[in-house]
Amino acid sequence: MAQKAMPGTFPEGVHPTYTYKVVLLGSTSVGKSSLAYQYVKNDFKEVLPTVGCSFFTQTLNLEVATIKFEIWDTAGQEKYQSVCHLYYRGAHAALLVYNITNKKTLNGAKLWLRDLEKEFLPDEIVIALVGNKTDLAAEREVATEEGEEFARTKGILFMETSAKSNYQVNDIFMAIAQELLQREQKKASALSLREMSTVDLEENRVRTRCC
Repeated sequence: MAQKAMPGTFPEGVHPTYTYKVVLLGSTSVGKSSLAYQYVKNDFKEVLPTVGCSFFTQTLNLEVATIKFEIWDTAGQEKYQSVCHLYYRGAHAALLVYNITNKKTLNGAKLWLRDLEKEFLPDEIVIALVGNKTDLAAEREVATEEGEEFARTKGILFMETSAKSNYQVNDIFMAIAQELLQREQKKASALSLREMSTVDLEENRVRTRCC
């Protein structure tokens, strides 16, 4: 069943298709691969550590646009981090994943954010901080409020998820999709304004010509 996005985002009758590269970044064993697998396959799978990078695709048939996600699941082990920047080049969105039962993994997500800030301008990429493994709430080391506050200060999206119980997995990707569509709308509006300004200038030139 098609999922709905914001009404009125694009002119009536226009139904564009966008392809977006999304990267999953974070420390090892935070559940990046499980999140991607749950989102794409609608199933939970305890997966082995990713070697280098895994690749998934998912298509969203929304009310106002079709979105094709190319999801790059990067390895969390330190030995792969030196090459991970090769995978997130050209990304349109990034999920910074940490494990709510392991405070160190939140610090790891913060380091990944620092890397992204060096690589991208704020309007070039949509970033979400994701606290995974809410099914292990009894072992929680990172309060929800801590993740929310950090995300707020950085101006990025935030959500807690559970790949195992499928809690808010679709929601975080939908939030990414909506933010990307909003940015497309702003681009289209800015382009329309520039085109209108150009037309006005041309008309003024015609009107001011001497006979």
